[in-house]
Amino acid sequence: MPMKYLVRRLVLCPIVAASGVLTAVVHAQDPVNDSISRRVYDIPEVTVKARRTPPSVKAASPLQVMNKAEMERMGISEVADAVRHFSGVSVKDYGGIGGLKTISVRSLGAQHTGVIYDGVSVSDCQSGQIDISRFSLTNISQLTLTIGQSDDIYQSARAFASAGVLHIQTDRPNFSEQNWHINTTLKAGSFGLANPSVLYSQQLSQRTSFSLYGDYLRADGNYPFKLWNGNQLIDSKRNNSDIQTYRAEATLYTSFTPKQDLQVKAYLFDSERGLPGGVIYDNPYAAERLSDKNYFGQFRYENRFSEKFKLQALGKFNYSWNRDYNDEASGITDDRYRQTESYLSATLWTEPLKGLSFSLAQDFAYNYLHTTLDKCQFPERFTYLTAFAARYEHNRFSVTASLLNTYITEKVRIGIAADDRKRLSPAFSVSWKPFLEAGLRIRASYKDIFRTPTFNDLYYLEIGNTSLRPETTRQGNLGVTWSRSNLGFLDFISLSADTYYNKVKDKIVAVPTMFVWKMSNVGKVETIGVDVNLSAECRLNQQMKLYLTGNYNFMQAEDVTDRNSKTWRNQIVYTPRHSGSGSLTLETPWLNMTYNLTASSERYTLAQNLPKYRIDAYTDHGISLSRSFRWNRHHLRIQADALNLGNKNYEIIRFYPMPGRNYRITINYYL
Repeated sequence: MPMKYLVRRLVLCPIVAASGVLTAVVHAQDPVNDSISRRVYDIPEVTVKARRTPPSVKAASPLQVMNKAEMERMGISEVADAVRHFSGVSVKDYGGIGGLKTISVRSLGAQHTGVIYDGVSVSDCQSGQIDISRFSLTNISQLTLTIGQSDDIYQSARAFASAGVLHIQTDRPNFSEQNWHINTTLKAGSFGLANPSVLYSQQLSQRTSFSLYGDYLRADGNYPFKLWNGNQLIDSKRNNSDIQTYRAEATLYTSFTPKQDLQVKAYLFDSERGLPGGVIYDNPYAAERLSDKNYFGQFRYENRFSEKFKLQALGKFNYSWNRDYNDEASGITDDRYRQTESYLSATLWTEPLKGLSFSLAQDFAYNYLHTTLDKCQFPERFTYLTAFAARYEHNRFSVTASLLNTYITEKVRIGIAADDRKRLSPAFSVSWKPFLEAGLRIRASYKDIFRTPTFNDLYYLEIGNTSLRPETTRQGNLGVTWSRSNLGFLDFISLSADTYYNKVKDKIVAVPTMFVWKMSNVGKVETIGVDVNLSAECRLNQQMKLYLTGNYNFMQAEDVTDRNSKTWRNQIVYTPRHSGSGSLTLETPWLNMTYNLTASSERYTLAQNLPKYRIDAYTDHGISLSRSFRWNRHHLRIQADALNLGNKNYEIIRFYPMPGRNYRITINYYL
């Protein structure tokens, strides 16, 4: 097939998440007999094309999806960069390729954001925060962020137990053309970045296949920067910013019968990195090192007994080890932490009546933490989660409700364990389409949820406090979504706007006591916000197409702990009032060009919003150029990126400057 026709066909494919073109072919079932002339006419085949409504538009709670095609189109190469394009999300980034990256949804904190990897939860009982930089975007097919109550009731109980959930779905092999595939990628760029990876998949039989993925990443990370510290301008290079990581995954897919599927995955992550620390004018040296090892095995089994009855079972064993080391120059420390988790889940789903479904999920998790710290209490945690959910769906109306029961008990080898915790957490959501033909939908949701104190909160040295109560949140959301195809010069447009109110009670913070700092339930936070999302596609001619995405977030997250405090009604730390992102892509037969923008208003590093604690606003601009080639079954894609075009060493975390202008090239070959 000539290249121009192939490219033209690819351009016609929509690149919005979960969007597609649904083709309904209407055939004449029988010849039509004309009763007057008695002649028989053959009615020609008619093809009717209509765009499927994206799940993000139909969802009763805020739902954002980004698939692999969109990420490639936007030139995104890291999970954190992709998440920054979701509205209502803040990414804490400590700078550089090796910097830790955690996500917070609507100012609730990273501990309130769950992460699910190929259907099974990822957890960290020690800190409660997941470093999303340890996941490689190369073998990820889709990212989905749900805020509040999910429409999907066929999931584990743990998926109901967070204020927001980031679902990470890896590539699943497709053997429609041949029974094996190989996908290799090489990324290289500024500051010594080199990141080769390979994904190999093989079909063993009609029912069984496997895939093997591995990648290696290294970077020096010693980028130049300029940063004001008080009235002093620091013009230097970051040091101790290097990183070296290994990742490997092996996944087995099998179908015992047409109704029974099993997926088994083994995962390995090994990292050695420097922690550059904050930029201090009179002491820029840093020598702290962090070693991470994370290994886990997991499985997902499903049995679809009938159209009205199915069962899902999940299991996982996770081993995590890290070492925090400082050399003599900074004072010798050598702290080591080891945590394990055993996790099992089962979910039963049934649809007794058309449109009405129920689910019952039961989870169990066992966590253990061992450290080399003095007075380590070696805590163990037993968690039992039970979730009952119901959903009714009509063509113009849907409602979902769930009730989560949590029971947690703990043991320690030394000292006194925290009290048992029991709690019922309700949630519901509703979506209504007032007009049958129009693409307008109104949605509302509410969720009452909490996060359990982490092992660090409870047992870390003298700071831990076993009397802590869970940190509770109440989330309310009211929004509208609208989408339309073939609107004038636009092929497709989608718009959503949500207003929300969050209230956090018993917020866990460290407060000074007479002799030491202590974790305490003293915080209350009230958040009022607005999220706006826009997505549009426009065909300029038969060979060129324009894509536009954008979001804007207003977030007023204020401390309402004490009316007489100096921090009363002050914006909480590291939370901008205004933020947003956008991308504009021009797709042509010769070259695809994308402009990306992320922006944030000023933030504060301490609870009292004084000028000396303020971090300046920033904008980050980037350009991506890419082209794909195809011959027979061979695919080659080349992409070049220029990042942070403004060359600004802006800060996301105080005194952790981000890299200035830098470049990256990606070469991907697929067969």
